[in-house]
Amino acid sequence: MAQGSRGEDRGRGSGGRGGGGQGSVRDRVPVPRDARPGPRGRRPNYPPGRADRLPEGGVRTVLHAALGRIRYGPALAIQHRLHALRREGKVGDVVLSLEHESVITIGRRGDEVHILASREDLERAGVEVFPVERGGDVTYHGPGQLVLYPILDLRERGKDLHRYVGEIEETMVVTARTFGVEAVRREGFPGVWHARGKLGSVGIHVRDWVTMHGLALNVDLDPDGFRWIVPCGIVGANAVSIADLAGVRISVAAARDAACAAFANVFGVELLPVDGEVIAGWTRESRTG
Repeated sequence: MAQGSRGEDRGRGSGGRGGGGQGSVRDRVPVPRDARPGPRGRRPNYPPGRADRLPEGGVRTVLHAALGRIRYGPALAIQHRLHALRREGKVGDVVLSLEHESVITIGRRGDEVHILASREDLERAGVEVFPVERGGDVTYHGPGQLVLYPILDLRERGKDLHRYVGEIEETMVVTARTFGVEAVRREGFPGVWHARGKLGSVGIHVRDWVTMHGLALNVDLDPDGFRWIVPCGIVGANAVSIADLAGVRISVAAARDAACAAFANVFGVELLPVDGEVIAGWTRESRTG
């Protein structure tokens, strides 16, 4: 059974240098036309449970909610409620895209010895700490890093965890390539890599074949946040970003659009945008219903 956690925390954080959130438009590199999502139009207010039905063309649809920059605690609560609703069959598949405020998370295999700063120093710096159920060790997340949390029922994808992790990694490879950066997957080292260091991370949790947590891709990374930890428990691990490797400033918003297009292509689905408030409404209703 696919109970419990899978995957390394491959999380790489970022303290985005430009301070631009997902709504900022400070990138100088346009997203190529063939990497952009389809027409946005009016965002549909889909009822729970409808999004995963096969349309006439036979392509499965997945809702996408862009939450912008959000603290880890509220984002985790949304994930937990959606994960429970998906397992109960009350909602369809959903992908959340977002940036986190500065936070250190500790995976199920994590060791707090890999947090190098005291809790007092972290508190003064405004860095939260969360133990979580995903696989892997200690990681840092922060502004300038794109995070995708797919909440998918793998019973509809062959119950294949290895394939799922590979598709998550391939989504990051394709996204980086959109901006002229060649990333690779390395056997035995989860996430995606460049010759200069680690570019993206994967850490997932699966229960009843439904996923949560996901990927973290360094878009415009300030590596200073990693001084507080031993990333993923790997001494000497070096984090790199798409912006540094491409030699230009790239917004998380541009990377989000490219990543959504890559996700749709790799997973063979259609992403339908839905307002984050709709998703939040579902989770509120589920608590009171």
